[in-house]
Amino acid sequence: MDWDNARIFLAIYRVGTLRGAAEHLEIDQATVGRRLAALEKSLGARLFLRTPGGYVPTPAGELAATAASQMEQGAEQLQRQMQGIDERLCGVVRLAATDITARHFLLPALKRLRESHPTIKVVLTTSTQLSNLTKREADIAVRTVRPDAPDLITRHLKRLHKGMYASKAYVKKRGRPESGSGLKGHDVVIYPYSISPNKPEQICGESIVHANVAMEVSTGLVMYDCLQAGFGIGELPIHVGDAASGLVRIWPERATPYDMWLVLHSDLNRTARVRAVADAIIAAYEAYEADWPHPA
Repeated sequence: MDWDNARIFLAIYRVGTLRGAAEHLEIDQATVGRRLAALEKSLGARLFLRTPGGYVPTPAGELAATAASQMEQGAEQLQRQMQGIDERLCGVVRLAATDITARHFLLPALKRLRESHPTIKVVLTTSTQLSNLTKREADIAVRTVRPDAPDLITRHLKRLHKGMYASKAYVKKRGRPESGSGLKGHDVVIYPYSISPNKPEQICGESIVHANVAMEVSTGLVMYDCLQAGFGIGELPIHVGDAASGLVRIWPERATPYDMWLVLHSDLNRTARVRAVADAIIAAYEAYEADWPHPA
């Protein structure tokens, strides 16, 4: 099975359409169709049923998917291992993090890195979704969740804290909430369950059962902007909220701890450019000392 054809087959198998596979692989739809026809001809088997709802794998297609997935894993492992012996301080490093982490820690770190290693190009992806390092969606990730995959290397960066914040205008108009009231009579801005499944119904340990949910947001920077705009009360990292002139810390004695982790694939640990980016990130977190508790 030709790997170029196999990877196109896998894309169709996973998304179910020629167009979706073409968009995923960043090639034209006609090429996808030709490659699939060539693969079916070489194997002497029909791999998909063409239906109005998309491409449905036949029994032969299911068998081919197993073999093609093994080819994909081998190709990805070979690429990682070749990168792992690369001692050049140049080339591309893919980095994944949330937008709030990127703004406050990663961008300053990467600016200093670029001054010393200008030939390293960083491709920074900001998302609340966890990137799959094994499939090379990223080379390095900075996360609040420690993965347990055996092929990943993790390093604890820092324990940070979140606090409860609202705009000065909101507090002046609505006052401060009463502790233990479930934020009765107040508006809140929260993350949806898909992003914050462990504590979707509380802010800094306080229940929001009696609050009015004014907004659900999917990123930290949008949370920050909503609080600045006066939509209500929400949770922010203390290093972000305390630095904002337009925000007021609610209940400074309360804080929610969270840990930051640096994650990379073990095959890339010896790659010079990946290590350089990782070391820059580690240094940025080591240099950060101010956190909770401290006067509001």
